[in-house]
Amino acid sequence: MFVREATAADWPGIWPIWHRIAVEGETIAWRADTGYDQARASWLLDPPGRTYVAHDGGRIIGSAQLKPHYGPSSHVANASFIVDPDRRGQGIGRALAHHVLGRARDEGYRSMVFNAVVETNHGAVRLYRSLGFRILTTVPDAFAHPRHGLVGMHVMYLPLEDRR
Repeated sequence: MFVREATAADWPGIWPIWHRIAVEGETIAWRADTGYDQARASWLLDPPGRTYVAHDGGRIIGSAQLKPHYGPSSHVANASFIVDPDRRGQGIGRALAHHVLGRARDEGYRSMVFNAVVETNHGAVRLYRSLGFRILTTVPDAFAHPRHGLVGMHVMYLPLEDRR
């Protein structure tokens, strides 16, 4: 498996993953009825944002975004990750997260904040905590989970620079 920056030609390989996750509706606040072109426009970022793909044998198995917050907060990074649901638990999310965190540090971001991590997305929460993220707060009842009803969304934070 390797991770690289995505191109427009990667979208047909990203779309089935993006769409399946949207339809499942358990981990990211996306509308299940989002169309192909609208999803592409929201996922494939223009600079300064970046989109990455994880490949295995030429097949896209995951993707990630890295982007700045806006204006005076642009030194703070934000990221989103998706992994082929059939390949969860195989280290793809970890590889994408390591890659994105490295790029964020290289690009001079001072910290990374995840604004909306669904609290029942235990795999993602466990991964992010293992990478040093901490939960700053949980917004109660912020996500309508299809099986669990209303659940919270975590705001998670990681400093990216040495603060000695």
